[in-house]
Amino acid sequence: MIPARFQATRFPGKLMQDLCGKSVILTTYLATVQTNLFNDVFVVTDSQIIYNEIVNHGGKALMSIKPHESGSDRIAEAVADMDVDVVVNVQGDEPFTKMETLAPLIDVFKLDTNKKIALASLMTLLTDEKEIQDPNNVKVVVNKDYFAQYFSRSVIPFNRANISVNYYKHIGIYAFRKQALMDFTKLPIAPLEAVEKLENLRFIYYNRPIKMVETSYNPIGIDTLKDLENARLLLAK
Repeated sequence: MIPARFQATRFPGKLMQDLCGKSVILTTYLATVQTNLFNDVFVVTDSQIIYNEIVNHGGKALMSIKPHESGSDRIAEAVADMDVDVVVNVQGDEPFTKMETLAPLIDVFKLDTNKKIALASLMTLLTDEKEIQDPNNVKVVVNKDYFAQYFSRSVIPFNRANISVNYYKHIGIYAFRKQALMDFTKLPIAPLEAVEKLENLRFIYYNRPIKMVETSYNPIGIDTLKDLENARLLLAK
């Protein structure tokens, strides 16, 4: 499921921006389909423009019935009556999604035979100081078992001792067991979620563990005009 909202706060209309001949959202949809990892792929949107963009190019899209605060809420409405086990939330502004990125995330659930893990997500190591300081890069701190402890746009952990420490960037791709996703929609928006504008903090706030999977993949998400320009350069190469 690819949640897609037209009026993004930081870059309105970004999903319909041209990316070397295709829109950002269509590029993301096609990349997700081409991983061949899923029984089905849908774009879930509140925008007739985005809906038409996908359907007119032979893809599958669903219109949201209600307004939603987060992509997970939007997806939960869409899958409520679907017979599915695991739902993967691929962000609409991640046009460089690859099979190599998503397969380890899905493997978490294949290996979890006792079904103890309800939610998993991806992170990648940050080494560039500018990227570490960038609030557009959401950072995540994990415990020894790689479960998330906190997410923030701020630099976490704060290195007061000035010792070597790893900084991880959260990649906004989630995999849920369906029931965990449906439970998410019943939880009130958490104060931390409202402050940071990060829906994953709703799970942390209500003690729902998030298993993090480290990957070397560091995608170019389209959050700003500069990101769009960088993505165009990468595709042109």
